[in-house]
Amino acid sequence: MKKWTVIFIVAAICLTGGTWWIYFSQQEVSAQSHILSDQVFKADFSRSINSDALKNEEVYVTDHYGDKVKPDYKLKNNGKSIEISGLSEGDYTLYVGKRKHTFQVHESIPTVKSRKELEEYFKLVMSTRENIVTEATDEMAMEESSKSDSANHSTTNNQVEGVEEADIVQTNGSHVFMISENNIIINDIENATNMKLESKIQFTDSFYPSQLLLKDETLLVIGQKNIYHTLESRDTESRIEPAWESMTSVFLYDISDPTSPKLIRELASEGYMNGVRLKENVLYIVSTIMPRYWMMKENKDIELRPFTYDSKVNKEAQPLDYKQISILPNSLDGNYTVITTLDISEPIENEAKTKSFLGGSQDLYMSTENLYLTSAIYKEEGANTSRKMVWGPGKLDTVVYKFSLKETTVDFVGTATLQGTILNQFSMDEHDGYFRTVTTTGDLWDERNPSENNLFILDEDMKMVGSITGLAKEERIYSARFMGDKAYMVTFRETDPLFVIDVANPTKPQVLGELKIPGFSNYLHPLGESHLIGFGYETSSVVPVGSKEPIIQTEGIKISLFDVSDFGNPKEVDTEVIGGQGTYSPIVYDHHALFEHSEKNLFGFPVIIYEKKEGQEYSSYKQDGAIIYEITPEKGIVLKADLLNKVNQAQQYEEWGTMIHRLIYSDNSIYTIGMKEMKSYHMDTFKETGVLSY
Repeated sequence: MKKWTVIFIVAAICLTGGTWWIYFSQQEVSAQSHILSDQVFKADFSRSINSDALKNEEVYVTDHYGDKVKPDYKLKNNGKSIEISGLSEGDYTLYVGKRKHTFQVHESIPTVKSRKELEEYFKLVMSTRENIVTEATDEMAMEESSKSDSANHSTTNNQVEGVEEADIVQTNGSHVFMISENNIIINDIENATNMKLESKIQFTDSFYPSQLLLKDETLLVIGQKNIYHTLESRDTESRIEPAWESMTSVFLYDISDPTSPKLIRELASEGYMNGVRLKENVLYIVSTIMPRYWMMKENKDIELRPFTYDSKVNKEAQPLDYKQISILPNSLDGNYTVITTLDISEPIENEAKTKSFLGGSQDLYMSTENLYLTSAIYKEEGANTSRKMVWGPGKLDTVVYKFSLKETTVDFVGTATLQGTILNQFSMDEHDGYFRTVTTTGDLWDERNPSENNLFILDEDMKMVGSITGLAKEERIYSARFMGDKAYMVTFRETDPLFVIDVANPTKPQVLGELKIPGFSNYLHPLGESHLIGFGYETSSVVPVGSKEPIIQTEGIKISLFDVSDFGNPKEVDTEVIGGQGTYSPIVYDHHALFEHSEKNLFGFPVIIYEKKEGQEYSSYKQDGAIIYEITPEKGIVLKADLLNKVNQAQQYEEWGTMIHRLIYSDNSIYTIGMKEMKSYHMDTFKETGVLSY
């Protein structure tokens, strides 16, 4: 009898409170090694624990001297993770039974001190990704709209006034600079009736230009440069196969003489371009790179640091110094974000500065004071780690990193983890020191975890001060726009709800109004303070053959004019639908494709039109070119110019060379720009005045 009593007691101990040492001996702990003093330390467990483990001090933290400290503990995720706050600067160890994890709390973000520290970081990254299939994140999508400047010519459609964005076309009023395949074409447009090809910059197949910036007499050509080389190893007995490396490169040209542009400098940073911005004279280049840390498993002494190149300093790319690398708090991303800055007021003489942060980036938003980068993190349900994922049952959240910008100096400020995912740069904004963003949580088609949408407001220190959650259940965000103390958000599944949200009081945001209409807007553009223009698609409800349930399908390009002067009662006051199913325009995914002449209230964009012919079941190609509208609150949406290319009856698809990719204006002329051809039109009559092929 005594024997069975002892067995029963032991079994009871094993089943209560997680107090038995065997339980903790099988426990795995995953956590970051560095955090800031104002951040929360987070750890994930392979097995759940409960509050008894904290009470019994089976889970505790010690300081540098081995003494137990008493911070604030919070169990999360049904006991599979813990959050610890209230720790001052110093070295600490988290004990979970006999398992332990050492970490450091810093007043400011630390730099990497050695190769050994990098190796330890990447070993931790690999341990959290064992047997997990991951996919690279998509390149970032593409920011208050810029008005025409004092010069009488087009400017790029920028999100933030004073922060220039790159595009495939730039103009200074007298010349047009454009990307055409691997070339930069420079055309003289001083005489719209006699345009001339001024010069051409040709690149090799190893460089692919994708964006341009123009500042005074300096043209910046930005793109990806592929370098083929053998990866270095200090292990002479192991052979490492040659590989392609991609670098985000910027070529700076002196265009004081447009007939003979001169290359004056080249900058490059390893990885794929996330974004490029120009504020006053300072250039900011952001790229993301995943080093080959998995090769450490094969005992290959691979270089783990990102490479950079500056033609002023070196003849070839060099790895960054360790002191230029920092590990972002709570980051187990495994990717580098590389930020390079250069004051281009003296493009040859000024020093380029580069910093690299372990913590990858996806979307980019930049105000005149700060840079915000986002990274999606995947929390697998029931797992003990956070991973970047795009599949499987789990939860996608977003980490936002904030950096201050003071001329060419970039400093890390703080970070926040937000529920859900951020769509693009227009889902973010900074106003009066507050960061505002909207996110989507859940899955549009998952009944167990249905989607819903949220708005979050953070203060200067990235602390949450206000939020609205649970908006538009079973829908997701298609577009958003922040305008001062108002936020506008379009969600969609079967209809297009436009939400008007008051964010004047950061601690108490509130939904003021909602409008439901067919279709949806991918991009919202402000028209004064009381109207919005939406660019997106019309939709229809169709019951497929053999089915009883209707489906929603897209139709033609839709322009909507919204009156939001009555915040509680937004209205769609006018619409225009172009073409049928299959009709396409770059405006739905790239806001730079929007042509705007604010003084004349003109708005235009390239378009490829598909329509159903009589007797056809599906739409077919009809025509391509560009369309310009006059859009005003008083008159609504009025067609002003049909700049469509002439129809060739034998043509079944759009032709890349003659397709219009951008529209610009200079003085009293409008120019349509394609890969191989540019046309000019009179601003008032819209009659063609010139053609230039190149």
